[in-house]
Amino acid sequence: MKLFLKGDRCYTDKCGFERRAYAPGQHGQARKRKQSNYGEQLREKQKVKRIYGIAERQFRGYYYKASRLKGVTGENLLVLLERRLDNIVYRFGFASDHAEARQLVRHGHFVVNGKRVNIPSYLVRTGDTVEVRERSKKVKRIEESMGAVERRGVPQWLELDKEKFTGRVKGMPTREDFTMPIREQLIVELYSK
Repeated sequence: MKLFLKGDRCYTDKCGFERRAYAPGQHGQARKRKQSNYGEQLREKQKVKRIYGIAERQFRGYYYKASRLKGVTGENLLVLLERRLDNIVYRFGFASDHAEARQLVRHGHFVVNGKRVNIPSYLVRTGDTVEVRERSKKVKRIEESMGAVERRGVPQWLELDKEKFTGRVKGMPTREDFTMPIREQLIVELYSK
C-alpha cells in the first residue's frame, strides 16, 4: 500500500510503489499466500506505526492511553496520534513528510503558544497556535514545503496562515478527517488478545 512516506516523491512518477507494486527479489511477482487474521492485524498495526513514524513501545503506550479514554478505543488512538506535534507540523505543510517534521521539531524550529517546544510527541490541544520561530522562517526546507501545501491540503480541524507561518488547532479530529485507509479495529483486536 502506498503510505506517502517519501514526501513529495510519492506524488510524482518516481514513486517506488507506482513503479513496482510487488515485493523485491526473484520471487516478488509470485502469487501471494492468503494472510491469516493475525497477519492482517499485525500488518495494519505496522502500517500505522510507519505512517506516524513511532516505535513499538511508544505506540503501545498510545494504545493503552486510548483504551482508558471514553469513547471508541480505535478512534481515540487515531486522535492521539494526529495530535502529536510532529504530525501537526506535517499537516500544516511546514514539512514535506513525517520524518522531516520530526527532525524540524527536534531542532527547535517551532513555538507552541509562545513557548519553544522540541518534543515531537507533544500533544496539542484545541486552541493551541503552532508557529515557526522568527529566525527559522528562512529555513529552505520549510519554505519549499510551504509551496506544496496547496496540493496536499490542510485538514478542516486546522487553520493555517501561510503569510505569518502560523497555524491554529480549531478542534479535535474526527474519524471522517482521516484520509489514509486505516482499519483501526484490527489494531484494537490485536492488542486485546
